[in-house]
Amino acid sequence: MQRELLTNLRANRAFVLMLVYQLALASVLLVAYPSGQRVDLSTDSSAARQLVDFFFLGQYILASLMAPTFAAGAISGEKERKTYEMLLASPLKPWAIVIGKMVASLTHLAVLIIASLPIIMLALPLGGVSIYEVLAAYLWLMISIVLFGSIGLACSCGFKRTAASLVVSYLIILPLVILGAIFWRGFESSGNVRLQIASLVLPPIYLTVSALLCAWTARKLLYPPDVGSGGSDVVDLEEESKNAIGMIIQRDQFPDRLFAPPRRTALMKDDANPVYDKEIHAELFSQGTLMLRLVIQISMLLAIPLMAAFLFIKPMYCPWYICYVLVFNILVAPVFSAGALTSERERQTLELLLTTVLRPWQILWGKLLAGFRVSYVLTMFLMWPMVLAFVLAMPMYGSNWLAVITFFAIVFTAAAFNSVSALFCSALCRKTSVAMLVSYSVLIVLYFLPVAAWYVATSVADTSSAPGFLEQIGIASPLMTSFWVPLDSNILEGQDPDVASGNWGLVVAYFTFTLLAIAVMFSLVAAFLRNRWGMTGR
Repeated sequence: MQRELLTNLRANRAFVLMLVYQLALASVLLVAYPSGQRVDLSTDSSAARQLVDFFFLGQYILASLMAPTFAAGAISGEKERKTYEMLLASPLKPWAIVIGKMVASLTHLAVLIIASLPIIMLALPLGGVSIYEVLAAYLWLMISIVLFGSIGLACSCGFKRTAASLVVSYLIILPLVILGAIFWRGFESSGNVRLQIASLVLPPIYLTVSALLCAWTARKLLYPPDVGSGGSDVVDLEEESKNAIGMIIQRDQFPDRLFAPPRRTALMKDDANPVYDKEIHAELFSQGTLMLRLVIQISMLLAIPLMAAFLFIKPMYCPWYICYVLVFNILVAPVFSAGALTSERERQTLELLLTTVLRPWQILWGKLLAGFRVSYVLTMFLMWPMVLAFVLAMPMYGSNWLAVITFFAIVFTAAAFNSVSALFCSALCRKTSVAMLVSYSVLIVLYFLPVAAWYVATSVADTSSAPGFLEQIGIASPLMTSFWVPLDSNILEGQDPDVASGNWGLVVAYFTFTLLAIAVMFSLVAAFLRNRWGMTGR
Protein backbone atom coordinates (compact mmCIF):
# COMPACT_ATOMS: atom_id res chain seq x y z
CA MET A 1 0.00 0.00 0.00
CA GLN A 2 2.85 2.37 0.83
CA ARG A 3 4.52 1.72 -2.53
CA GLU A 4 1.29 2.17 -4.49
CA LEU A 5 0.42 5.42 -2.69
CA LEU A 6 3.86 6.91 -3.24
CA THR A 7 3.84 5.90 -6.89
CA ASN A 8 0.35 7.23 -7.60
CA LEU A 9 0.20 10.41 -5.54
CA ARG A 10 3.73 11.66 -6.31
CA ALA A 11 3.28 11.38 -10.07
CA ASN A 12 2.79 14.55 -12.10
CA ARG A 13 -0.50 13.22 -13.46
CA ALA A 14 -1.94 13.28 -9.91
CA PHE A 15 -1.56 17.06 -9.72
CA VAL A 16 -2.74 17.56 -13.28
CA LEU A 17 -5.82 15.43 -12.67
CA MET A 18 -6.62 17.35 -9.48
CA LEU A 19 -6.31 20.67 -11.33
CA VAL A 20 -8.48 19.58 -14.26
CA TYR A 21 -11.10 18.05 -11.94
CA GLN A 22 -11.37 21.20 -9.84
CA LEU A 23 -11.54 23.47 -12.88
CA ALA A 24 -14.27 21.35 -14.45
CA LEU A 25 -16.44 21.39 -11.32
CA ALA A 26 -15.86 25.10 -10.77
CA SER A 27 -16.84 25.81 -14.38
CA VAL A 28 -20.08 23.88 -13.96
CA LEU A 29 -20.96 25.85 -10.83
CA LEU A 30 -20.01 29.14 -12.48
CA VAL A 31 -22.20 28.48 -15.53
CA ALA A 32 -25.18 27.17 -13.58
CA TYR A 33 -25.08 29.72 -10.73
CA PRO A 34 -27.98 32.21 -10.83
CA SER A 35 -26.87 35.35 -12.63
CA GLY A 36 -29.63 37.68 -11.41
CA GLN A 37 -28.86 40.52 -9.06
CA ARG A 38 -31.58 39.36 -6.68
CA VAL A 39 -32.59 35.79 -5.94
CA ASP A 40 -35.84 35.28 -4.05
CA LEU A 41 -35.31 32.11 -2.01
CA SER A 42 -38.74 32.30 -0.36
CA THR A 43 -40.68 31.51 -3.53
CA ASP A 44 -38.67 29.03 -5.54
CA SER A 45 -35.56 27.02 -4.67
CA SER A 46 -35.87 24.38 -7.39
CA ALA A 47 -32.94 25.89 -9.31
CA ALA A 48 -30.63 25.36 -6.36
CA ARG A 49 -31.83 21.78 -5.89
CA GLN A 50 -31.35 21.01 -9.57
CA LEU A 51 -27.86 22.50 -9.41
CA VAL A 52 -26.84 20.35 -6.43
CA ASP A 53 -28.43 17.23 -7.93
CA PHE A 54 -26.66 17.74 -11.23
CA PHE A 55 -23.39 18.47 -9.43
CA PHE A 56 -23.65 15.26 -7.41
CA LEU A 57 -24.81 13.08 -10.30
CA GLY A 58 -21.93 14.38 -12.39
CA GLN A 59 -19.47 13.30 -9.69
CA TYR A 60 -21.26 9.97 -9.32
CA ILE A 61 -20.89 9.23 -13.02
CA LEU A 62 -17.28 10.42 -13.06
CA ALA A 63 -16.52 8.19 -10.06
CA SER A 64 -18.04 5.19 -11.83
CA LEU A 65 -15.83 5.91 -14.86
CA MET A 66 -12.64 6.59 -12.92
CA ALA A 67 -12.80 3.91 -10.21
CA PRO A 68 -12.24 0.98 -12.62
CA THR A 69 -9.31 2.78 -14.25
CA PHE A 70 -7.54 2.88 -10.89
CA ALA A 71 -8.50 -0.60 -9.66
CA ALA A 72 -8.91 -2.77 -12.78
CA GLY A 73 -5.17 -2.89 -13.40
CA ALA A 74 -4.05 -3.36 -9.80
CA ILE A 75 -3.43 -7.11 -10.08
CA SER A 76 -3.55 -7.68 -13.84
CA GLY A 77 -0.81 -5.05 -14.14
CA GLU A 78 1.38 -7.28 -11.98
CA LYS A 79 0.73 -10.13 -14.41
CA GLU A 80 1.56 -7.98 -17.42
CA ARG A 81 4.77 -6.70 -15.78
CA LYS A 82 5.76 -10.29 -14.90
CA THR A 83 5.86 -9.44 -11.18
CA TYR A 84 2.80 -11.46 -10.16
CA GLU A 85 4.87 -14.43 -8.97
CA MET A 86 7.08 -12.16 -6.85
CA LEU A 87 3.98 -10.64 -5.25
CA LEU A 88 2.56 -14.07 -4.38
CA ALA A 89 5.92 -15.22 -3.03
CA SER A 90 6.21 -12.24 -0.66
CA PRO A 91 5.43 -12.69 3.07
CA LEU A 92 2.29 -10.58 2.69
CA LYS A 93 -0.98 -12.38 3.33
CA PRO A 94 -3.62 -12.38 0.55
CA TRP A 95 -5.99 -10.12 2.46
CA ALA A 96 -3.13 -7.65 3.05
CA ILE A 97 -2.44 -7.55 -0.68
CA VAL A 98 -6.13 -6.99 -1.43
CA ILE A 99 -6.55 -4.23 1.17
CA GLY A 100 -3.31 -2.57 0.07
CA LYS A 101 -4.31 -2.59 -3.59
CA MET A 102 -7.83 -1.41 -2.78
CA VAL A 103 -6.81 1.50 -0.55
CA ALA A 104 -3.99 2.59 -2.83
CA SER A 105 -6.22 2.49 -5.92
CA LEU A 106 -9.11 4.45 -4.43
CA THR A 107 -7.23 6.99 -2.30
CA HIS A 108 -6.54 9.24 -5.25
CA LEU A 109 -10.19 9.18 -6.29
CA ALA A 110 -11.33 9.79 -2.71
CA VAL A 111 -9.06 12.83 -2.53
CA LEU A 112 -10.69 14.22 -5.66
CA ILE A 113 -14.18 13.72 -4.22
CA ILE A 114 -13.32 15.31 -0.87
CA ALA A 115 -11.64 18.25 -2.61
CA SER A 116 -14.93 19.07 -4.33
CA LEU A 117 -16.71 19.79 -1.01
CA PRO A 118 -15.73 23.49 -0.90
CA ILE A 119 -17.22 23.98 -4.37
CA ILE A 120 -20.55 22.36 -3.56
CA MET A 121 -20.75 24.36 -0.33
CA LEU A 122 -21.03 27.51 -2.45
CA ALA A 123 -24.44 26.29 -3.66
CA LEU A 124 -25.88 25.77 -0.16
CA PRO A 125 -26.68 29.47 0.44
CA LEU A 126 -29.11 29.30 -2.48
CA GLY A 127 -31.42 27.16 -0.33
CA GLY A 128 -33.51 24.13 -1.22
CA VAL A 129 -30.88 21.63 -0.02
CA SER A 130 -29.83 20.98 3.56
CA ILE A 131 -26.32 20.21 4.74
CA TYR A 132 -27.51 16.75 5.81
CA GLU A 133 -28.53 15.87 2.27
CA VAL A 134 -25.11 16.89 1.00
CA LEU A 135 -23.34 14.80 3.64
CA ALA A 136 -25.58 11.82 2.92
CA ALA A 137 -24.89 12.18 -0.80
CA TYR A 138 -21.15 12.22 -0.20
CA LEU A 139 -21.39 9.24 2.13
CA TRP A 140 -23.21 7.27 -0.57
CA LEU A 141 -20.69 8.47 -3.15
CA MET A 142 -17.72 7.28 -1.07
CA ILE A 143 -19.35 3.90 -0.42
CA SER A 144 -20.11 3.61 -4.15
CA ILE A 145 -16.43 4.21 -4.89
CA VAL A 146 -15.55 1.32 -2.59
CA LEU A 147 -18.04 -0.94 -4.39
CA PHE A 148 -16.82 0.08 -7.85
CA GLY A 149 -13.24 -0.41 -6.76
CA SER A 150 -13.91 -3.88 -5.37
CA ILE A 151 -15.58 -4.85 -8.65
CA GLY A 152 -12.57 -3.60 -10.61
CA LEU A 153 -10.15 -5.38 -8.27
CA ALA A 154 -12.05 -8.67 -8.57
CA CYS A 155 -12.03 -8.42 -12.36
CA SER A 156 -8.34 -7.55 -12.25
CA CYS A 157 -7.68 -10.75 -10.33
CA GLY A 158 -9.80 -12.86 -12.69
CA PHE A 159 -8.23 -11.70 -15.97
CA LYS A 160 -4.68 -11.64 -17.25
CA ARG A 161 -4.99 -8.41 -19.19
CA THR A 162 -5.94 -4.98 -17.88
CA ALA A 163 -7.98 -4.29 -21.01
CA ALA A 164 -10.21 -7.31 -20.38
CA SER A 165 -10.70 -6.53 -16.68
CA LEU A 166 -11.45 -2.89 -17.49
CA VAL A 167 -14.23 -3.52 -20.01
CA VAL A 168 -15.89 -6.22 -17.86
CA SER A 169 -15.74 -3.88 -14.86
CA TYR A 170 -17.44 -1.14 -16.86
CA LEU A 171 -20.20 -3.48 -18.05
CA ILE A 172 -20.89 -4.65 -14.49
CA ILE A 173 -20.84 -1.12 -13.08
CA LEU A 174 -23.02 0.33 -15.87
CA PRO A 175 -26.38 -1.03 -14.57
CA LEU A 176 -25.45 0.02 -11.03
CA VAL A 177 -24.84 3.57 -12.24
CA ILE A 178 -28.14 3.62 -14.12
CA LEU A 179 -30.05 2.38 -11.05
CA GLY A 180 -28.24 4.87 -8.82
CA ALA A 181 -29.08 7.79 -11.10
CA ILE A 182 -32.73 6.69 -11.30
CA PHE A 183 -32.88 6.45 -7.50
CA TRP A 184 -31.38 9.90 -6.96
CA ARG A 185 -33.61 11.60 -9.52
CA GLY A 186 -36.71 9.59 -8.59
CA PHE A 187 -36.63 10.72 -4.96
CA GLU A 188 -35.79 14.33 -5.82
CA SER A 189 -39.00 15.66 -4.30
CA SER A 190 -38.77 13.41 -1.22
CA GLY A 191 -35.64 14.71 0.40
CA ASN A 192 -36.10 12.92 3.73
CA VAL A 193 -36.72 9.54 2.13
CA ARG A 194 -33.68 9.92 -0.13
CA LEU A 195 -31.62 11.03 2.87
CA GLN A 196 -32.55 7.93 4.89
CA ILE A 197 -32.00 5.49 2.01
CA ALA A 198 -28.65 7.02 1.02
CA SER A 199 -27.31 7.09 4.58
CA LEU A 200 -28.89 4.02 6.24
CA VAL A 201 -30.00 1.46 3.64
CA LEU A 202 -27.53 1.53 0.73
CA PRO A 203 -24.18 1.75 2.60
CA PRO A 204 -24.58 -1.61 4.45
CA ILE A 205 -25.59 -3.34 1.21
CA TYR A 206 -22.67 -1.86 -0.74
CA LEU A 207 -20.16 -2.66 1.99
CA THR A 208 -21.40 -6.26 2.25
CA VAL A 209 -21.04 -6.82 -1.47
CA SER A 210 -17.60 -5.20 -1.41
CA ALA A 211 -16.49 -7.46 1.46
CA LEU A 212 -17.65 -10.55 -0.43
CA LEU A 213 -15.79 -9.49 -3.56
CA CYS A 214 -12.61 -8.77 -1.60
CA ALA A 215 -12.90 -12.16 0.14
CA TRP A 216 -13.23 -13.88 -3.26
CA THR A 217 -10.20 -11.97 -4.54
CA ALA A 218 -8.13 -12.92 -1.48
CA ARG A 219 -9.13 -16.57 -1.85
CA LYS A 220 -8.10 -16.54 -5.51
CA LEU A 221 -4.73 -15.11 -4.49
CA LEU A 222 -4.39 -17.79 -1.81
CA TYR A 223 -4.91 -20.56 -4.36
CA PRO A 224 -3.43 -19.10 -7.56
CA PRO A 225 -3.47 -20.96 -10.86
CA ASP A 226 -0.38 -22.51 -12.38
CA VAL A 227 1.63 -19.43 -13.24
CA GLY A 228 5.06 -19.14 -14.71
CA SER A 229 6.76 -19.77 -18.00
CA GLY A 230 6.07 -22.54 -20.45
CA GLY A 231 3.39 -20.88 -22.55
CA SER A 232 0.91 -20.36 -19.70
CA ASP A 233 -0.05 -16.99 -21.19
CA VAL A 234 -1.71 -18.74 -24.13
CA VAL A 235 -5.08 -20.37 -23.44
CA ASP A 236 -6.22 -23.59 -25.07
CA LEU A 237 -9.54 -22.56 -26.58
CA GLU A 238 -10.86 -26.12 -26.84
CA GLU A 239 -10.15 -26.79 -23.18
CA GLU A 240 -11.69 -23.46 -22.23
CA SER A 241 -14.89 -24.30 -24.15
CA LYS A 242 -15.23 -27.58 -22.28
CA ASN A 243 -15.00 -25.87 -18.89
CA ALA A 244 -17.02 -22.78 -19.87
CA ILE A 245 -20.12 -21.83 -17.89
CA GLY A 246 -22.91 -20.14 -19.79
CA MET A 247 -22.52 -19.21 -23.43
CA ILE A 248 -19.98 -21.13 -25.49
CA ILE A 249 -18.36 -19.58 -28.55
CA GLN A 250 -18.08 -21.98 -31.46
CA ARG A 251 -15.61 -20.22 -33.72
CA ASP A 252 -16.34 -22.37 -36.76
CA GLN A 253 -20.07 -21.62 -36.87
CA PHE A 254 -22.22 -18.59 -37.72
CA PRO A 255 -22.50 -15.97 -36.23
CA ASP A 256 -19.59 -16.68 -33.87
CA ARG A 257 -17.11 -16.74 -36.71
CA LEU A 258 -17.97 -13.12 -37.52
CA PHE A 259 -16.29 -11.83 -34.36
CA ALA A 260 -14.12 -14.83 -33.43
CA PRO A 261 -13.06 -16.64 -36.62
CA PRO A 262 -11.29 -19.98 -36.21
CA ARG A 263 -7.57 -20.27 -36.50
CA ARG A 264 -6.31 -20.83 -39.99
CA THR A 265 -5.40 -24.44 -40.78
CA ALA A 266 -4.39 -23.96 -44.44
CA LEU A 267 -1.81 -21.76 -46.09
CA MET A 268 -2.55 -18.06 -46.28
CA LYS A 269 -3.58 -16.70 -49.67
CA ASP A 270 -1.04 -14.72 -51.66
CA ASP A 271 -3.09 -11.50 -51.67
CA ALA A 272 -4.06 -11.68 -47.99
CA ASN A 273 -2.91 -9.12 -45.44
CA PRO A 274 -0.68 -11.02 -42.98
CA VAL A 275 -1.15 -8.44 -40.23
CA TYR A 276 -4.94 -8.69 -40.41
CA ASP A 277 -4.77 -12.49 -40.60
CA LYS A 278 -2.59 -12.71 -37.49
CA GLU A 279 -4.68 -10.24 -35.49
CA ILE A 280 -8.11 -11.64 -36.26
CA HIS A 281 -7.21 -15.34 -36.01
CA ALA A 282 -4.81 -15.45 -33.09
CA GLU A 283 -3.71 -12.18 -31.49
CA LEU A 284 -7.04 -10.87 -30.19
CA PHE A 285 -8.02 -14.18 -28.60
CA SER A 286 -4.68 -15.50 -27.39
CA GLN A 287 -5.85 -15.00 -23.79
CA GLY A 288 -9.07 -16.96 -24.30
CA THR A 289 -12.67 -15.91 -24.85
CA LEU A 290 -13.79 -15.48 -21.23
CA MET A 291 -13.92 -11.68 -21.52
CA LEU A 292 -15.75 -11.94 -24.84
CA ARG A 293 -18.38 -14.30 -23.45
CA LEU A 294 -18.99 -12.09 -20.41
CA VAL A 295 -19.30 -8.98 -22.58
CA ILE A 296 -21.91 -10.61 -24.82
CA GLN A 297 -23.97 -12.07 -21.98
CA ILE A 298 -23.96 -8.94 -19.80
CA SER A 299 -24.77 -6.60 -22.69
CA MET A 300 -27.64 -8.79 -23.94
CA LEU A 301 -29.03 -9.12 -20.42
CA LEU A 302 -29.11 -5.33 -20.09
CA ALA A 303 -30.55 -4.90 -23.58
CA ILE A 304 -33.69 -6.94 -22.89
CA PRO A 305 -35.42 -4.51 -20.45
CA LEU A 306 -34.15 -1.48 -22.34
CA MET A 307 -35.49 -2.91 -25.60
CA ALA A 308 -38.91 -3.50 -24.06
CA ALA A 309 -39.07 -0.05 -22.47
CA PHE A 310 -37.61 2.14 -25.20
CA LEU A 311 -38.63 0.37 -28.41
CA PHE A 312 -42.06 -1.13 -27.68
CA ILE A 313 -43.66 0.34 -24.53
CA LYS A 314 -42.44 3.94 -25.05
CA PRO A 315 -41.28 4.12 -28.68
CA MET A 316 -40.77 7.89 -28.46
CA TYR A 317 -37.73 7.05 -26.31
CA CYS A 318 -36.04 4.94 -29.01
CA PRO A 319 -33.05 7.37 -29.17
CA TRP A 320 -32.26 6.33 -25.60
CA TYR A 321 -31.76 2.75 -26.76
CA ILE A 322 -29.39 3.98 -29.46
CA CYS A 323 -27.48 5.80 -26.72
CA TYR A 324 -27.13 2.50 -24.83
CA VAL A 325 -25.71 0.85 -27.96
CA LEU A 326 -23.29 3.75 -28.42
CA VAL A 327 -22.14 3.55 -24.79
CA PHE A 328 -21.52 -0.18 -25.24
CA ASN A 329 -19.31 0.49 -28.27
CA ILE A 330 -17.47 3.23 -26.38
CA LEU A 331 -16.57 0.64 -23.73
CA VAL A 332 -15.65 -2.13 -26.17
CA ALA A 333 -13.90 -0.43 -29.10
CA PRO A 334 -10.75 0.76 -27.24
CA VAL A 335 -10.23 -2.74 -25.85
CA PHE A 336 -9.60 -4.18 -29.30
CA SER A 337 -7.85 -1.17 -30.91
CA ALA A 338 -5.96 0.76 -28.22
CA GLY A 339 -3.29 -1.94 -27.97
CA ALA A 340 -2.75 -2.36 -31.69
CA LEU A 341 0.66 -0.65 -31.74
CA THR A 342 1.49 -0.36 -28.05
CA SER A 343 1.37 -4.15 -27.67
CA GLU A 344 4.06 -4.40 -30.35
CA ARG A 345 6.20 -1.95 -28.38
CA GLU A 346 5.68 -3.84 -25.13
CA ARG A 347 6.68 -7.14 -26.76
CA GLN A 348 9.69 -5.48 -28.43
CA THR A 349 8.43 -6.55 -31.87
CA LEU A 350 7.56 -3.18 -33.40
CA GLU A 351 11.00 -2.76 -34.95
CA LEU A 352 10.72 -6.19 -36.58
CA LEU A 353 7.27 -5.32 -37.91
CA LEU A 354 8.42 -2.01 -39.40
CA THR A 355 11.45 -3.58 -41.10
CA THR A 356 9.36 -6.13 -43.00
CA VAL A 357 8.41 -5.72 -46.65
CA LEU A 358 4.88 -4.75 -45.60
CA ARG A 359 3.95 -1.20 -46.47
CA PRO A 360 2.68 1.13 -43.72
CA TRP A 361 -0.87 1.18 -45.06
CA GLN A 362 -1.00 -2.65 -44.94
CA ILE A 363 0.02 -2.65 -41.28
CA LEU A 364 -2.43 0.14 -40.52
CA TRP A 365 -5.39 -1.44 -42.29
CA GLY A 366 -4.68 -4.85 -40.80
CA LYS A 367 -4.58 -3.50 -37.24
CA LEU A 368 -7.62 -1.25 -37.72
CA LEU A 369 -9.93 -3.71 -39.48
CA ALA A 370 -9.24 -6.52 -37.01
CA GLY A 371 -10.23 -4.45 -33.98
CA PHE A 372 -13.10 -2.71 -35.74
CA ARG A 373 -14.56 -5.99 -36.99
CA VAL A 374 -14.82 -7.53 -33.53
CA SER A 375 -16.17 -4.43 -31.78
CA TYR A 376 -18.69 -3.62 -34.52
CA VAL A 377 -20.07 -7.17 -34.77
CA LEU A 378 -20.53 -7.24 -30.99
CA THR A 379 -22.31 -3.88 -31.22
CA MET A 380 -24.60 -5.13 -34.00
CA PHE A 381 -25.86 -7.86 -31.66
CA LEU A 382 -27.56 -5.03 -29.74
CA MET A 383 -29.05 -3.46 -32.87
CA TRP A 384 -31.17 -6.45 -33.88
CA PRO A 385 -34.01 -5.27 -31.53
CA MET A 386 -34.31 -2.21 -33.76
CA VAL A 387 -34.91 -4.49 -36.76
CA LEU A 388 -37.34 -6.54 -34.67
CA ALA A 389 -39.24 -3.39 -33.68
CA PHE A 390 -39.34 -2.28 -37.31
CA VAL A 391 -40.88 -5.61 -38.37
CA LEU A 392 -43.29 -6.18 -35.47
CA ALA A 393 -44.37 -2.55 -34.98
CA MET A 394 -44.67 -1.62 -38.65
CA PRO A 395 -47.47 0.97 -38.09
CA MET A 396 -45.16 2.98 -35.85
CA TYR A 397 -41.74 2.38 -37.39
CA GLY A 398 -42.79 1.81 -41.00
CA SER A 399 -43.16 5.51 -41.74
CA ASN A 400 -39.87 6.16 -39.93
CA TRP A 401 -37.74 3.93 -42.15
CA LEU A 402 -35.35 6.79 -42.92
CA ALA A 403 -34.86 7.42 -39.19
CA VAL A 404 -34.13 3.71 -38.59
CA ILE A 405 -31.50 3.73 -41.38
CA THR A 406 -30.01 6.89 -39.90
CA PHE A 407 -29.73 5.24 -36.48
CA PHE A 408 -27.76 2.37 -38.03
CA ALA A 409 -25.55 4.88 -39.87
CA ILE A 410 -24.88 6.78 -36.62
CA VAL A 411 -23.83 3.59 -34.84
CA PHE A 412 -21.56 2.54 -37.73
CA THR A 413 -19.91 5.97 -37.99
CA ALA A 414 -19.42 6.22 -34.21
CA ALA A 415 -17.95 2.70 -34.08
CA ALA A 416 -15.49 3.59 -36.85
CA PHE A 417 -14.53 6.81 -35.06
CA ASN A 418 -14.03 4.98 -31.75
CA SER A 419 -11.73 2.39 -33.34
CA VAL A 420 -9.71 4.96 -35.30
CA SER A 421 -9.32 7.23 -32.26
CA ALA A 422 -8.15 4.27 -30.16
CA LEU A 423 -5.64 3.34 -32.87
CA PHE A 424 -4.48 6.97 -32.95
CA CYS A 425 -3.92 6.91 -29.17
CA SER A 426 -2.07 3.61 -29.56
CA ALA A 427 0.33 5.33 -31.99
CA LEU A 428 0.98 8.20 -29.56
CA CYS A 429 1.28 6.30 -26.26
CA ARG A 430 3.92 3.84 -25.14
CA LYS A 431 1.81 1.54 -22.99
CA THR A 432 -1.50 -0.16 -23.69
CA SER A 433 -3.01 0.86 -20.35
CA VAL A 434 -2.17 4.52 -21.00
CA ALA A 435 -3.54 4.32 -24.55
CA MET A 436 -6.82 2.90 -23.26
CA LEU A 437 -7.19 5.58 -20.60
CA VAL A 438 -6.46 8.33 -23.13
CA SER A 439 -8.96 6.79 -25.56
CA TYR A 440 -11.69 6.68 -22.93
CA SER A 441 -10.90 10.26 -21.88
CA VAL A 442 -11.13 11.56 -25.45
CA LEU A 443 -14.45 9.79 -26.09
CA ILE A 444 -15.92 10.99 -22.79
CA VAL A 445 -14.99 14.59 -23.53
CA LEU A 446 -16.32 14.51 -27.10
CA TYR A 447 -19.49 12.53 -26.40
CA PHE A 448 -20.63 13.34 -22.86
CA LEU A 449 -19.35 16.86 -22.24
CA PRO A 450 -21.71 18.46 -24.83
CA VAL A 451 -24.63 16.55 -23.28
CA ALA A 452 -23.73 17.80 -19.80
CA ALA A 453 -23.29 21.37 -21.05
CA TRP A 454 -26.66 21.22 -22.80
CA TYR A 455 -28.36 19.97 -19.63
CA VAL A 456 -26.79 22.69 -17.51
CA ALA A 457 -27.73 25.42 -19.99
CA THR A 458 -31.34 24.31 -20.52
CA SER A 459 -32.38 22.77 -17.19
CA VAL A 460 -30.22 24.29 -14.48
CA ALA A 461 -28.91 27.61 -15.72
CA ASP A 462 -32.02 28.30 -17.86
CA THR A 463 -30.21 30.46 -20.38
CA SER A 464 -31.58 31.36 -23.79
CA SER A 465 -28.39 32.12 -25.72
CA ALA A 466 -26.40 28.98 -24.85
CA PRO A 467 -28.37 26.25 -26.68
CA GLY A 468 -27.57 27.62 -30.15
CA PHE A 469 -23.86 27.57 -29.39
CA LEU A 470 -24.07 24.16 -27.71
CA GLU A 471 -25.77 22.66 -30.76
CA GLN A 472 -22.66 23.47 -32.76
CA ILE A 473 -20.47 21.80 -30.13
CA GLY A 474 -22.79 18.79 -30.02
CA ILE A 475 -22.08 17.80 -33.63
CA ALA A 476 -19.16 15.76 -32.27
CA SER A 477 -21.45 13.67 -30.05
CA PRO A 478 -23.49 10.79 -31.55
CA LEU A 479 -25.50 10.76 -28.32
CA MET A 480 -26.95 14.18 -29.12
CA THR A 481 -27.22 13.34 -32.82
CA SER A 482 -29.51 10.39 -32.09
CA PHE A 483 -32.02 12.86 -30.60
CA TRP A 484 -31.80 15.12 -33.65
CA VAL A 485 -33.08 12.40 -35.99
CA PRO A 486 -36.64 13.39 -37.02
CA LEU A 487 -39.49 11.09 -35.94
CA ASP A 488 -43.08 11.50 -37.11
CA SER A 489 -46.28 11.57 -35.06
CA ASN A 490 -46.74 7.77 -35.18
CA ILE A 491 -44.04 7.50 -32.51
CA LEU A 492 -44.13 10.92 -30.88
CA GLU A 493 -47.76 10.85 -29.76
CA GLY A 494 -48.74 14.02 -27.95
CA GLN A 495 -45.31 15.61 -28.38
CA ASP A 496 -44.46 19.08 -29.56
CA PRO A 497 -44.48 19.31 -33.39
CA ASP A 498 -41.11 21.08 -33.24
CA VAL A 499 -39.65 18.01 -31.54
CA ALA A 500 -41.11 15.73 -34.18
CA SER A 501 -39.53 17.74 -37.01
CA GLY A 502 -35.98 17.09 -35.75
CA ASN A 503 -32.99 18.69 -37.38
CA TRP A 504 -31.51 17.01 -40.43
CA GLY A 505 -28.94 19.78 -40.78
CA LEU A 506 -27.30 18.91 -37.47
CA VAL A 507 -27.38 15.19 -38.35
CA VAL A 508 -25.56 15.88 -41.63
CA ALA A 509 -23.10 18.10 -39.73
CA TYR A 510 -22.31 15.22 -37.37
CA PHE A 511 -21.54 12.83 -40.23
CA THR A 512 -19.40 15.46 -41.96
CA PHE A 513 -17.41 16.26 -38.81
CA THR A 514 -16.91 12.61 -37.83
CA LEU A 515 -15.84 11.42 -41.27
CA LEU A 516 -13.41 14.32 -41.54
CA ALA A 517 -11.97 13.52 -38.10
CA ILE A 518 -11.57 9.85 -39.08
CA ALA A 519 -9.69 10.84 -42.25
CA VAL A 520 -7.38 13.20 -40.33
CA MET A 521 -6.53 10.68 -37.59
CA PHE A 522 -6.04 7.90 -40.14
CA SER A 523 -3.64 10.09 -42.13
CA LEU A 524 -1.69 11.02 -39.01
CA VAL A 525 -1.26 7.40 -37.96
CA ALA A 526 -0.10 6.55 -41.49
CA ALA A 527 2.45 9.37 -41.22
CA PHE A 528 3.63 8.00 -37.86
CA LEU A 529 4.14 4.58 -39.41
CA ARG A 530 6.26 6.09 -42.20
CA ASN A 531 8.44 7.71 -39.54
CA ARG A 532 9.71 4.34 -38.38
CA TRP A 533 12.39 5.53 -35.99
CA GLY A 534 9.94 7.89 -34.30
CA MET A 535 7.49 5.05 -33.79
CA THR A 536 10.06 2.82 -32.11
CA GLY A 537 11.30 5.62 -29.86
CA ARG A 538 14.93 5.26 -30.95
